Amino acid sequence: MKILFFTDTLNAGGKERRLTELMKALISRKDIEFELVVMSNEIHYKEVLDLGIKIHYIIRKTKNDISVFFRFLKLCRNLRPDIIHCWDSMTAVYLVPASKLLNIKLVNGMVVDSPVRQNVLNKYWLRGRLTFPFSDAIVGNSKAGVLAYKAPLKKSIVIYNGFNFSRIKNLISKDTVKEQIGLDSDSGYIVGMVASFSHYKDYPTYFEAARILLKKRKDITFLAIGNETDSAESQKLIEKENSAHFRLLGKRSGIESIVNLMDICVLSTFTEGISNSILEYMALGKPVIATSGGGTNEIVADLKTGFLIGTSNPEELAEKIELLLDNVKLREGMGLAGKEWIVKYFSIDLMINKYINLYNDLLKN
Repeated sequence: MKILFFTDTLNAGGKERRLTELMKALISRKDIEFELVVMSNEIHYKEVLDLGIKIHYIIRKTKNDISVFFRFLKLCRNLRPDIIHCWDSMTAVYLVPASKLLNIKLVNGMVVDSPVRQNVLNKYWLRGRLTFPFSDAIVGNSKAGVLAYKAPLKKSIVIYNGFNFSRIKNLISKDTVKEQIGLDSDSGYIVGMVASFSHYKDYPTYFEAARILLKKRKDITFLAIGNETDSAESQKLIEKENSAHFRLLGKRSGIESIVNLMDICVLSTFTEGISNSILEYMALGKPVIATSGGGTNEIVADLKTGFLIGTSNPEELAEKIELLLDNVKLREGMGLAGKEWIVKYFSIDLMINKYINLYNDLLKN
Protein backbone atom coordinates (compact mmCIF):
# COMPACT_ATOMS: atom_id res chain seq x y z
CA MET A 1 0.00 0.00 0.00
CA LYS A 2 1.33 3.42 -0.97
CA ILE A 3 0.02 6.58 0.70
CA LEU A 4 0.75 10.20 -0.11
CA PHE A 5 0.11 12.58 2.80
CA PHE A 6 -0.68 16.24 2.09
CA THR A 7 -0.68 19.06 4.65
CA ASP A 8 -0.58 22.84 4.43
CA THR A 9 1.91 23.06 7.29
CA LEU A 10 3.91 21.11 9.83
CA ASN A 11 4.00 23.99 12.27
CA ALA A 12 3.13 23.47 15.94
CA GLY A 13 -0.49 22.33 16.11
CA GLY A 14 -2.91 19.52 16.76
CA LYS A 15 -3.35 18.06 13.28
CA GLU A 16 0.38 18.38 12.66
CA ARG A 17 1.09 16.42 15.83
CA ARG A 18 -1.37 13.69 14.79
CA LEU A 19 0.17 13.39 11.34
CA THR A 20 3.67 13.24 12.84
CA GLU A 21 2.73 10.49 15.29
CA LEU A 22 1.00 8.52 12.53
CA MET A 23 4.04 8.67 10.26
CA LYS A 24 6.35 7.68 13.11
CA ALA A 25 4.23 4.57 13.65
CA LEU A 26 3.86 3.67 9.96
CA ILE A 27 7.60 3.87 9.24
CA SER A 28 8.09 0.40 10.73
CA ARG A 29 5.31 -1.20 8.67
CA LYS A 30 6.66 -3.26 5.77
CA ASP A 31 3.25 -3.35 4.08
CA ILE A 32 2.90 0.45 3.92
CA GLU A 33 5.09 3.02 2.19
CA PHE A 34 4.40 6.73 2.21
CA GLU A 35 5.69 10.13 1.23
CA LEU A 36 4.80 13.61 2.47
CA VAL A 37 3.79 16.80 0.68
CA VAL A 38 4.03 20.08 2.64
CA MET A 39 2.97 23.54 1.46
CA SER A 40 5.34 25.34 3.83
CA ASN A 41 9.08 25.29 4.40
CA GLU A 42 8.71 25.54 8.18
CA ILE A 43 8.68 22.23 10.06
CA HIS A 44 8.20 22.43 13.83
CA TYR A 45 8.16 18.68 14.46
CA LYS A 46 11.78 17.95 13.62
CA GLU A 47 11.41 14.20 14.21
CA VAL A 48 9.73 14.04 10.79
CA LEU A 49 13.10 14.89 9.25
CA ASP A 50 14.64 11.88 10.98
CA LEU A 51 12.22 9.37 9.43
CA GLY A 52 14.13 9.22 6.18
CA ILE A 53 11.01 9.67 4.07
CA LYS A 54 10.70 11.68 0.88
CA ILE A 55 9.29 15.16 1.56
CA HIS A 56 7.95 17.24 -1.34
CA TYR A 57 7.67 20.98 -0.79
CA ILE A 58 4.99 22.62 -2.94
CA ILE A 59 4.81 26.29 -2.02
CA ARG A 60 2.16 28.69 -3.33
CA LYS A 61 3.53 31.68 -5.23
CA THR A 62 0.42 33.71 -4.37
CA LYS A 63 -2.66 33.18 -2.19
CA ASN A 64 -4.72 32.12 -5.22
CA ASP A 65 -2.01 30.17 -7.04
CA ILE A 66 -3.95 27.82 -9.33
CA SER A 67 -0.74 26.17 -10.48
CA VAL A 68 -0.90 24.11 -7.27
CA PHE A 69 -3.76 22.08 -8.80
CA PHE A 70 -1.49 21.05 -11.67
CA ARG A 71 1.56 20.46 -9.46
CA PHE A 72 -0.47 18.18 -7.18
CA LEU A 73 -1.85 16.39 -10.23
CA LYS A 74 1.61 15.89 -11.73
CA LEU A 75 3.03 14.55 -8.47
CA CYS A 76 0.17 12.09 -8.02
CA ARG A 77 0.48 10.96 -11.64
CA ASN A 78 4.20 10.31 -11.20
CA LEU A 79 4.00 8.57 -7.81
CA ARG A 80 0.69 6.73 -8.35
CA PRO A 81 -0.26 6.26 -4.68
CA ASP A 82 -3.14 3.99 -3.71
CA ILE A 83 -4.45 6.61 -1.29
CA ILE A 84 -4.02 10.36 -0.96
CA HIS A 85 -4.71 11.67 2.53
CA CYS A 86 -5.09 15.40 3.11
CA TRP A 87 -5.01 16.89 6.59
CA ASP A 88 -6.59 20.30 6.04
CA SER A 89 -9.26 22.00 3.96
CA MET A 90 -6.91 23.80 1.55
CA THR A 91 -5.12 20.67 0.37
CA ALA A 92 -8.53 18.94 0.17
CA VAL A 93 -9.63 21.48 -2.45
CA TYR A 94 -6.38 21.18 -4.40
CA LEU A 95 -6.54 17.37 -4.41
CA VAL A 96 -10.07 16.78 -5.71
CA PRO A 97 -9.08 17.02 -9.42
CA ALA A 98 -6.10 14.69 -8.98
CA SER A 99 -8.20 12.16 -7.08
CA LYS A 100 -10.95 12.04 -9.67
CA LEU A 101 -8.81 12.24 -12.82
CA LEU A 102 -6.39 9.55 -11.65
CA ASN A 103 -8.98 7.43 -9.78
CA ILE A 104 -7.08 7.56 -6.47
CA LYS A 105 -8.86 7.12 -3.15
CA LEU A 106 -9.11 10.43 -1.26
CA VAL A 107 -9.14 10.55 2.55
CA ASN A 108 -10.33 14.00 3.63
CA GLY A 109 -9.01 14.81 7.11
CA MET A 110 -10.07 18.46 7.29
CA VAL A 111 -12.58 18.06 10.14
CA VAL A 112 -10.44 19.16 13.09
CA ASP A 113 -12.79 21.59 14.82
CA SER A 114 -16.48 22.11 15.49
CA PRO A 115 -17.50 25.33 13.70
CA VAL A 116 -20.16 27.56 15.17
CA ARG A 117 -20.72 29.42 11.88
CA GLN A 118 -22.12 26.81 9.49
CA ASN A 119 -22.52 28.78 6.26
CA VAL A 120 -20.53 30.04 3.28
CA LEU A 121 -19.08 32.89 5.37
CA ASN A 122 -16.92 30.24 7.05
CA LYS A 123 -14.32 29.29 4.42
CA TYR A 124 -13.60 25.97 6.08
CA TRP A 125 -17.26 24.98 6.12
CA LEU A 126 -17.51 26.02 2.45
CA ARG A 127 -14.49 23.92 1.55
CA GLY A 128 -16.20 20.98 3.21
CA ARG A 129 -19.27 21.46 1.03
CA LEU A 130 -17.03 21.54 -2.04
CA THR A 131 -14.86 18.52 -1.21
CA PHE A 132 -17.04 16.08 0.76
CA PRO A 133 -18.93 14.81 -2.35
CA PHE A 134 -15.62 13.84 -3.99
CA SER A 135 -14.01 12.27 -0.91
CA ASP A 136 -13.95 8.52 -0.42
CA ALA A 137 -13.64 8.89 3.36
CA ILE A 138 -13.98 11.84 5.71
CA VAL A 139 -12.08 11.71 8.99
CA GLY A 140 -13.03 13.89 11.93
CA ASN A 141 -11.25 13.93 15.26
CA SER A 142 -14.53 14.47 17.13
CA LYS A 143 -18.17 13.46 16.73
CA ALA A 144 -19.15 17.08 17.28
CA GLY A 145 -16.97 18.17 14.36
CA VAL A 146 -18.44 15.64 11.93
CA LEU A 147 -21.96 16.75 12.86
CA ALA A 148 -21.14 20.47 12.76
CA TYR A 149 -19.66 20.20 9.27
CA LYS A 150 -22.66 18.10 8.19
CA ALA A 151 -20.32 15.54 6.69
CA PRO A 152 -22.07 12.60 4.98
CA LEU A 153 -22.34 10.02 7.74
CA LYS A 154 -22.03 7.01 5.41
CA LYS A 155 -18.45 7.87 4.55
CA SER A 156 -17.44 9.66 7.77
CA ILE A 157 -15.41 8.19 10.59
CA VAL A 158 -14.28 9.61 13.92
CA ILE A 159 -10.68 8.87 14.87
CA TYR A 160 -9.70 10.50 18.13
CA ASN A 161 -6.24 12.01 18.61
CA GLY A 162 -3.91 9.55 20.25
CA PHE A 163 -1.35 10.43 22.90
CA ASN A 164 2.06 8.77 22.75
CA PHE A 165 3.18 8.27 26.34
CA SER A 166 6.81 7.95 25.24
CA ARG A 167 6.70 11.76 25.01
CA ILE A 168 6.71 12.05 28.80
CA LYS A 169 9.42 9.53 29.64
CA ASN A 170 12.25 12.05 29.83
CA LEU A 171 10.73 15.17 31.34
CA ILE A 172 12.99 18.00 32.45
CA SER A 173 12.93 18.47 36.22
CA LYS A 174 10.45 20.99 37.58
CA ASP A 175 13.19 23.07 39.21
CA THR A 176 15.05 23.31 35.90
CA VAL A 177 11.90 24.37 34.04
CA LYS A 178 11.15 26.99 36.69
CA GLU A 179 14.63 28.40 36.28
CA GLN A 180 14.22 28.46 32.49
CA ILE A 181 11.04 30.53 32.67
CA GLY A 182 12.21 32.82 35.45
CA LEU A 183 10.40 31.39 38.48
CA ASP A 184 11.71 30.79 42.00
CA SER A 185 11.59 27.28 43.37
CA ASP A 186 8.95 28.42 45.91
CA SER A 187 6.84 30.38 43.41
CA GLY A 188 3.49 29.06 44.65
CA TYR A 189 0.76 27.63 42.45
CA ILE A 190 1.08 27.53 38.68
CA VAL A 191 -1.89 27.72 36.33
CA GLY A 192 -1.34 27.43 32.59
CA MET A 193 -2.96 27.52 29.18
CA VAL A 194 -1.37 26.04 26.06
CA ALA A 195 -2.87 27.54 22.89
CA SER A 196 -1.93 29.97 20.16
CA PHE A 197 -2.93 33.59 20.73
CA SER A 198 -5.61 33.88 18.03
CA HIS A 199 -9.27 34.71 17.61
CA TYR A 200 -10.12 31.01 17.99
CA LYS A 201 -8.76 30.92 21.55
CA ASP A 202 -10.27 32.98 24.35
CA TYR A 203 -7.23 34.44 26.07
CA PRO A 204 -9.14 37.56 27.22
CA THR A 205 -11.30 35.34 29.43
CA TYR A 206 -8.26 33.49 30.80
CA PHE A 207 -6.42 36.73 31.59
CA GLU A 208 -9.52 38.30 33.14
CA ALA A 209 -10.00 35.26 35.40
CA ALA A 210 -6.38 35.68 36.45
CA ARG A 211 -6.99 39.35 37.25
CA ILE A 212 -10.00 38.41 39.42
CA LEU A 213 -7.93 35.92 41.40
CA LEU A 214 -4.90 38.19 41.77
CA LYS A 215 -7.10 40.81 43.43
CA LYS A 216 -7.72 38.24 46.18
CA ARG A 217 -4.42 36.37 46.42
CA LYS A 218 -0.83 36.60 45.22
CA ASP A 219 0.29 32.97 45.39
CA ILE A 220 -0.39 32.12 41.71
CA THR A 221 1.63 32.44 38.51
CA PHE A 222 -0.23 32.21 35.19
CA LEU A 223 1.48 30.77 32.12
CA ALA A 224 0.51 31.30 28.48
CA ILE A 225 2.28 29.05 25.98
CA GLY A 226 1.78 29.06 22.22
CA ASN A 227 2.33 31.06 19.09
CA GLU A 228 1.98 34.85 19.66
CA THR A 229 1.26 34.53 23.39
CA ASP A 230 4.29 36.75 23.91
CA SER A 231 3.07 39.34 21.39
CA ALA A 232 2.40 43.00 22.16
CA GLU A 233 -1.32 42.37 21.71
CA SER A 234 -1.22 39.65 24.35
CA GLN A 235 0.79 41.81 26.76
CA LYS A 236 -1.79 44.61 26.48
CA LEU A 237 -4.36 42.38 28.19
CA ILE A 238 -2.33 42.26 31.40
CA GLU A 239 -2.27 45.08 33.95
CA LYS A 240 1.21 46.29 34.84
CA GLU A 241 0.74 45.69 38.54
CA ASN A 242 0.05 41.99 37.80
CA SER A 243 2.83 41.42 35.27
CA ALA A 244 5.10 39.66 37.79
CA HIS A 245 2.46 36.93 38.07
CA PHE A 246 2.50 36.09 34.34
CA ARG A 247 4.89 34.29 32.04
CA LEU A 248 4.03 34.78 28.38
CA LEU A 249 6.26 32.15 26.83
CA GLY A 250 5.41 32.19 23.12
CA LYS A 251 5.91 29.12 20.96
CA ARG A 252 7.98 26.45 22.73
CA SER A 253 9.25 22.96 22.12
CA GLY A 254 9.33 20.40 24.91
CA ILE A 255 5.88 21.53 25.99
CA GLU A 256 5.34 18.40 28.08
CA SER A 257 7.88 19.49 30.71
CA ILE A 258 6.17 22.87 31.07
CA VAL A 259 2.73 21.26 31.44
CA ASN A 260 4.20 18.95 34.08
CA LEU A 261 4.99 22.09 36.10
CA MET A 262 1.35 23.19 36.26
CA ASP A 263 -1.05 22.58 39.11
CA ILE A 264 -4.12 23.39 36.99
CA CYS A 265 -4.49 23.44 33.20
CA VAL A 266 -6.95 25.66 31.33
CA LEU A 267 -8.30 25.80 27.79
CA SER A 268 -10.52 28.82 27.26
CA THR A 269 -11.76 28.75 23.70
CA PHE A 270 -14.69 29.25 21.32
CA THR A 271 -14.65 26.07 19.24
CA GLU A 272 -12.63 22.86 19.39
CA GLY A 273 -12.36 19.43 17.93
CA ILE A 274 -10.25 17.24 20.19
CA SER A 275 -7.60 19.51 21.67
CA ASN A 276 -4.04 18.19 21.77
CA SER A 277 -3.43 20.54 24.70
CA ILE A 278 -6.14 18.80 26.73
CA LEU A 279 -4.65 15.43 25.78
CA GLU A 280 -1.28 16.58 27.11
CA TYR A 281 -2.84 18.00 30.28
CA MET A 282 -4.67 14.78 31.11
CA ALA A 283 -1.84 12.43 30.10
CA LEU A 284 0.35 14.26 32.61
CA GLY A 285 -2.28 13.81 35.34
CA LYS A 286 -3.43 17.43 35.54
CA PRO A 287 -6.98 18.60 36.34
CA VAL A 288 -8.55 20.46 33.41
CA ILE A 289 -10.86 23.47 33.22
CA ALA A 290 -12.13 23.92 29.67
CA THR A 291 -14.86 25.72 27.79
CA SER A 292 -17.80 23.41 27.15
CA GLY A 293 -18.74 22.61 23.56
CA GLY A 294 -17.53 20.81 20.46
CA GLY A 295 -15.16 17.91 20.91
CA THR A 296 -14.08 19.09 24.37
CA ASN A 297 -17.17 17.42 25.84
CA GLU A 298 -15.95 14.12 24.38
CA ILE A 299 -12.62 14.19 26.22
CA VAL A 300 -13.27 16.07 29.48
CA ALA A 301 -15.66 14.28 31.82
CA ASP A 302 -17.23 17.11 33.80
CA LEU A 303 -16.74 16.81 37.58
CA LYS A 304 -14.57 13.68 37.07
CA THR A 305 -11.48 14.68 35.09
CA GLY A 306 -12.06 18.41 35.36
CA PHE A 307 -14.66 21.14 34.91
CA LEU A 308 -16.55 22.24 31.81
CA ILE A 309 -17.55 25.90 31.97
CA GLY A 310 -19.54 28.38 29.91
CA THR A 311 -18.10 30.39 27.04
CA SER A 312 -16.39 33.70 27.91
CA ASN A 313 -17.19 33.45 31.62
CA PRO A 314 -14.12 34.65 33.56
CA GLU A 315 -15.97 34.64 36.89
CA GLU A 316 -16.79 30.94 36.55
CA LEU A 317 -13.26 30.15 35.41
CA ALA A 318 -11.78 32.01 38.40
CA GLU A 319 -14.16 30.20 40.74
CA LYS A 320 -13.16 26.74 39.43
CA ILE A 321 -9.45 27.57 39.56
CA GLU A 322 -9.72 28.66 43.18
CA LEU A 323 -11.79 25.60 44.08
CA LEU A 324 -9.04 23.33 42.76
CA LEU A 325 -6.22 25.36 44.31
CA ASP A 326 -7.81 25.01 47.73
CA ASN A 327 -8.53 21.29 47.45
CA VAL A 328 -5.44 19.18 46.79
CA LYS A 329 -7.41 15.93 47.05
CA LEU A 330 -9.80 17.08 44.31
CA ARG A 331 -6.89 18.20 42.10
CA GLU A 332 -5.07 14.91 42.42
CA GLY A 333 -8.23 12.84 41.99
CA MET A 334 -9.26 14.59 38.80
CA GLY A 335 -5.71 14.38 37.45
CA LEU A 336 -5.49 10.63 38.07
CA ALA A 337 -8.92 10.04 36.51
CA GLY A 338 -7.89 12.08 33.48
CA LYS A 339 -4.74 10.05 32.89
CA GLU A 340 -6.72 6.80 33.10
CA TRP A 341 -9.23 8.24 30.61
CA ILE A 342 -6.47 8.97 28.07
CA VAL A 343 -4.97 5.50 28.44
CA LYS A 344 -8.36 3.91 27.84
CA TYR A 345 -9.85 6.02 25.04
CA PHE A 346 -7.11 8.20 23.51
CA SER A 347 -4.03 6.02 23.22
CA ILE A 348 -1.71 6.31 20.23
CA ASP A 349 -2.23 2.60 19.44
CA LEU A 350 -5.98 3.08 19.11
CA MET A 351 -5.47 5.99 16.74
CA ILE A 352 -2.91 4.18 14.56
CA ASN A 353 -4.99 1.00 14.29
CA LYS A 354 -8.08 2.93 13.22
CA TYR A 355 -6.17 4.72 10.46
CA ILE A 356 -4.68 1.45 9.18
CA ASN A 357 -8.10 -0.23 9.23
CA LEU A 358 -9.54 2.71 7.30
CA TYR A 359 -6.86 2.46 4.60
CA ASN A 360 -7.34 -1.30 4.27
CA ASP A 361 -11.12 -0.97 4.03
CA LEU A 362 -10.83 1.67 1.30
CA LEU A 363 -8.62 -0.53 -0.84
CA LYS A 364 -10.83 -3.59 -0.34
CA ASN A 365 -13.82 -1.59 -1.57
